[in-house]
Amino acid sequence: MRKNKSAALRKPDILESYYQVLIQEGLEGTSISKIANRIGIHPSLIIHYFKNKENMKLELVDLLIEKYQSPAMINFDHIEDDEEHFNAIIDVLFSFKWNRTVDPGVHFGFYYLSLRNEQILARFRVMFKWLRDYLREKLIYFNDKGVIRVKDATQAADYMVTLMEGLEFHSQFLANGEHFDDFAQTARKVLVSALKNGDF
Repeated sequence: MRKNKSAALRKPDILESYYQVLIQEGLEGTSISKIANRIGIHPSLIIHYFKNKENMKLELVDLLIEKYQSPAMINFDHIEDDEEHFNAIIDVLFSFKWNRTVDPGVHFGFYYLSLRNEQILARFRVMFKWLRDYLREKLIYFNDKGVIRVKDATQAADYMVTLMEGLEFHSQFLANGEHFDDFAQTARKVLVSALKNGDF
């Protein structure tokens, strides 16, 4: 039975197990044996699929990027009213749900690794460039529709990404018990005001 289960297991299932073990154990406490034990397979099967732990790290980063790019998170094209469309995007990007698309411990654990691993760094750059370019195109669209006023959409998108990433730092280090959504809504209002007043 276990042999059949192992044969049917796919790489995404192993990567999801890796992700869950990282949440529970952290980078320093995660091992191939713990990943295997969590889903009841032999560690050799993981080696068979990924060859080594380094390859598994890289593929997990790719999977986490896919979570951010999920159409279920960022597809608002069904909203016909431009003002509602704009607000829907901003609401999601400054929400606790978006902020927890990937567990912050895992996200910042791989951010730490990116400072020492060129391949992980390259993937992080691709991820943030994708998000910045997505926002830039949306800002250009909303500017053309008169919803906002921006002169430099790239600069505005850079600011948005930086502000969004900073929300987790505030939550962890400066919040003093303040709920995530309280500060996030303040940041949202400041951003929307800047976008509508032509500050970029």
